[in-house]
Amino acid sequence: MLGTIRRFWRDQRGMALVLVSIMLPAIIGFSLLVIDMSRANNLKNDLQKGADAFALAGAAELDGTSGAWARAERAMATLVSNETNFSTSGRNPLTSGQPGGTQRCNSAGNISWCFLKSIPNDNVAITTTNYANTDPAVGELETRFVQVTVTPTGFAALFPASFLTGNSASNSFDIGASAVAGFTSSVCDYTPVFMCNPYEDTSITGGVTLEQAAQSRQYRRRQIVLRGDGSYAPGNFAFLSSPFGNGANELEKMLADSKPQNCYSRDSVQTEPGQNSGPVQNGINSRFGINSSSYSDGPAVNVRKGAINWDQYVADNKVNYQTDPTKGVGLEEDSCQIAGNCTMMGGRMGAGDWNFARYWAANHPSRTVPSALSGTGADLPTRYEVYRYEIDPNGDGDTSDSIVGDASVGGEKGTPPAGAGNPITTSDRRLLYGAILDCNALQASGVSFKGRATVPVRRFGSFFITEPIKDGKNIYVELVDITGKGGRGTLDNYLRDEAQLYR
Repeated sequence: MLGTIRRFWRDQRGMALVLVSIMLPAIIGFSLLVIDMSRANNLKNDLQKGADAFALAGAAELDGTSGAWARAERAMATLVSNETNFSTSGRNPLTSGQPGGTQRCNSAGNISWCFLKSIPNDNVAITTTNYANTDPAVGELETRFVQVTVTPTGFAALFPASFLTGNSASNSFDIGASAVAGFTSSVCDYTPVFMCNPYEDTSITGGVTLEQAAQSRQYRRRQIVLRGDGSYAPGNFAFLSSPFGNGANELEKMLADSKPQNCYSRDSVQTEPGQNSGPVQNGINSRFGINSSSYSDGPAVNVRKGAINWDQYVADNKVNYQTDPTKGVGLEEDSCQIAGNCTMMGGRMGAGDWNFARYWAANHPSRTVPSALSGTGADLPTRYEVYRYEIDPNGDGDTSDSIVGDASVGGEKGTPPAGAGNPITTSDRRLLYGAILDCNALQASGVSFKGRATVPVRRFGSFFITEPIKDGKNIYVELVDITGKGGRGTLDNYLRDEAQLYR
């Protein structure tokens, strides 16, 4: 009997069952915690991905133009489709809406958002000082970021929290997510030049904005005299800092090169005061086959300018060349510029009424006006359209039918002179690319252009140079296109748009 008791006492068979019975509550509880953590993490990821997607979709529309808030709302409402799992409501779609685009902070569906003009360092909370102005007319132009918050959703844990606390603690809690995204835009292969927005003051442009001008042939046709006279008013130009140096030689290289290796961000460019006019004249005139720059890699395909001998043109009264076909007629200035009585922009913007008929008759005397250029009045072709037609009449990229070689009644042809080198066919040498700044608004906000200033860009643009420079200051141009909303897409190859997450 005693031996039986001893054997039973020493027998360890079935011990595992005892241990498992003791540890079973802990094992089950730990398993429930693992499952809860996995479910909560998946729910958090779903919410965060939704917040990120909403923020990126909205940020891509924040291009600093009017209507940006409404476009951002529309993008969030229509371009994003997300759903969450494991919340108390099960499979739950995340939605947004379009409440009107008139408020800097709003909500719809499962999200709320605020439009921001700036964000602090990562370790600093976003406050109302970072919000855009409540007035959309101001706020939309300064908005650079959008903060999106997903409405917190309930999560019911499987692990019984009341078991640990000994009271009726709830097993449910809320999980939410937020994201901040912004829009950046930059361009590459741009010349280090900025221009004060010729259309910033709509009171002197007949109510026409920069975006409206880019869209309409009637306004693009207005000839603008860009002047580098040291003052910063609409239509004046100056220079940007270049990553390759800022001396006169470097500036001339950038202006003479067919593909300058510069990249600039819309968020900020740095102005570079103090450059002189000589490099500007040399660099730009080299595009016309006037070999005034040793840095030029070739002239434009079409250098027609209204004079066989440019030096003689400069020496004579150029008005004679505008009106006398025997001397040669170039892409004429607007009538008020020829007469010297323009009223817009201090006399430096014409009305877009250049004499196309006289130009065509003088430069292509044996050809009738093609239907592509037969518009009159408001539909009169721009100078740039005429220039491009001469190079590629069918607009199909095949220049075998070019009429650049037609001789004018004065003897001029559009083909570059023999000593100017081979024409550049990979880029349009008669276009000047530059940043467009709202100089009036910047100066009103305290920006001084007397020294280097880091400033945001309204748009990047392209301008057609209608004639060579003769005085080093005045550049005669037509607006061709601008980047972003309001543009016509011809600068897309230069543009690098990106919406990115910041928080």
